[in-house]
Amino acid sequence: MDLVLEAADQHLLTPYVYPAGWPEGEPCRQLLSLFVITNLGALALYLLFGTLSYYFIFDHELKKHPQFLENQVRREICYALRSLPWISVPTVALFFAEVRGYSKLYDNIEDSPYGWSGVFLSMLSFLFFTDMGIYWIHRGLHHRLFYKRFHKPHHLWKIATPFASHAFHPVDGFMQSLPYHVYPFLFPLHKVTYLGLYIFVNVWTISIHDGDYRVPRFLRHVINGSAHHTDHHLYFDYNYGQYFTLWDKIGGSYKSPTSFEGKGPHDYLRKLREK
Repeated sequence: MDLVLEAADQHLLTPYVYPAGWPEGEPCRQLLSLFVITNLGALALYLLFGTLSYYFIFDHELKKHPQFLENQVRREICYALRSLPWISVPTVALFFAEVRGYSKLYDNIEDSPYGWSGVFLSMLSFLFFTDMGIYWIHRGLHHRLFYKRFHKPHHLWKIATPFASHAFHPVDGFMQSLPYHVYPFLFPLHKVTYLGLYIFVNVWTISIHDGDYRVPRFLRHVINGSAHHTDHHLYFDYNYGQYFTLWDKIGGSYKSPTSFEGKGPHDYLRKLREK
């Protein structure tokens, strides 16, 4: 995140926003800048990719499903917009620790003993590490001690749209993002790669709520896509994973998506029309 902060300081904050005498490295200034940047960035990612997905990928026929709520899209967006600033508070604290040099993020490929192969391997390990972490956190949030208070609001959307992707209770939203932030404190990771992965995970979160169940047949039981996550919203105790089905299979919570078996939401709508 320090790359983004440096760019913001150089091109906007130092010349146009902050007093000339306020040093760029001063902690209060960095915290304030990170809070603004994090919120604007999260809002931009959510609204840009959510809107593109909603208008160009999401099948609007799904809005005719009996479990699609009245004014659902507006409610999803409003809930997300209320939650994102609160989610950003602990997130900014972790970004601040990164900026102050406490993480294992590095600037140059030459700084890694493994070179480009290290960058590639770190991308894979990031995906598998965060997939594992999110699986167990997500499954834990379904425990009766936490579900009603923190995770139930996200399950209000049985037939989700892309705008449901960030419509979490703030505690729920931050806890499920925690593995992304913890990784660079445990393992070396190139800074630009980290920014790219951070954008990717937000886009992926939108994609598993987009109602597009098409997956190459040979990946249907490997990749945790929209079909899997739709069944999670509909049937509750299945498919907690983020990218892959691995941990659901290990944890005994994997369910073959109903849409792959002719029993999904689209099939339900088709039967309603036939009646």
